[in-house]
Amino acid sequence: MKAIPYGRQYISDEDIAAVVETLRSDFLTQGPKVKEFESKFAEYVGAKYAVAVSNGTTALHLCNLALGTKFGDKVITTPITFAASANSVLYCGGEVDFVDIDPDTYLLDIDKLEEKLENAPKGTFNGVIPVDLAGYPVNVERLRQIADKYNLWILEDACHAPGGYFIDSKNSRQSCGNGVYSDLHIFSFHPVKHIATGEGGMITTNDEKLYKKLKLLCTHGITKDPELLTEDHGGWYYEMQELGYNYRISDINCALGVSQLKRAKEGVSKRNEIARKYNEAFKNIAQIKTPFIADNTYHAYHLYIILVENRKGLYDYLRKNGIYAQVHYIPVHLQPYYRRLGWKNGDLPVAEEYYEKALSLPMYPTLTDDEQNYVIDKVLEFVKNEK
Repeated sequence: MKAIPYGRQYISDEDIAAVVETLRSDFLTQGPKVKEFESKFAEYVGAKYAVAVSNGTTALHLCNLALGTKFGDKVITTPITFAASANSVLYCGGEVDFVDIDPDTYLLDIDKLEEKLENAPKGTFNGVIPVDLAGYPVNVERLRQIADKYNLWILEDACHAPGGYFIDSKNSRQSCGNGVYSDLHIFSFHPVKHIATGEGGMITTNDEKLYKKLKLLCTHGITKDPELLTEDHGGWYYEMQELGYNYRISDINCALGVSQLKRAKEGVSKRNEIARKYNEAFKNIAQIKTPFIADNTYHAYHLYIILVENRKGLYDYLRKNGIYAQVHYIPVHLQPYYRRLGWKNGDLPVAEEYYEKALSLPMYPTLTDDEQNYVIDKVLEFVKNEK
């Protein structure tokens, strides 16, 4: 059997044809495919506006800029995420604070967040960046209530969760990225994500003012919009009105994204089937903790994370047998850079305990039954030999 990675992209003949068509068109960048991808992605998640950018990290940076993060501002996030969620605040001169994770969902612990805010002087914090880890949607309805109380913005890192949703207190389905409770949402189209464009990202929002700010900032802060110009010298004229960046995405990437988006719902459904099979296989195994999921939540399952006592042993055993499981994530606050900022072992004990046990098993829509059965057999084989 071939090596089985933890994640894998699927590129169909239709995807290839879509990219080739764009390569033969008049536009390789800043053309119609970018607008098409933005429009169709916004429709998919239920948001009013979408801005396609070069990757998820640039999306995070742009959002912080648009929200006004500046020197001295303090923003809270989770330690169990990719470093970019926190780093984006630092890019703007802000300071990052961490709140520990919930021991069941592994998401930012909202109770602990509220406690931190209650015990801090009024106005200490400016915003919060929750992360839909593994595809599990954060309850941003409750988070919005807390954010409004303490005058915080919410930037939701939904890179793992397109297609996921939760049911709110009004019994309404709230899709990750729909802009109802969070000010801004960001997504990534890295090859192992639900939608692959090679590299790419998306920001969604229902706030027109933020949308216009993002569109300006991602193209050097330059506009040719006649309604925004302070002067008008002719058809060639443009103005740089903000210090922006070249965070654009190409039509080539977006053509692939549009094609991939056509089977996004099918992909999330398949991921849930794979998760159910793992859950059934491991449900009576005391040494394995399978993912928790609340009744009002539809998990997007970018990752399938189990907790095991001998994580290193299982990781090595799977690799020896051609199964390339992965760990998501090393706590950000324990990275050397953040240690130099004063963070240390013991600061966030739930996150640190999670890290000692967490392992992501193979999870992607093209994982075959035979491949998944093989993964399950090897996990159970290791656990049995551990007794």
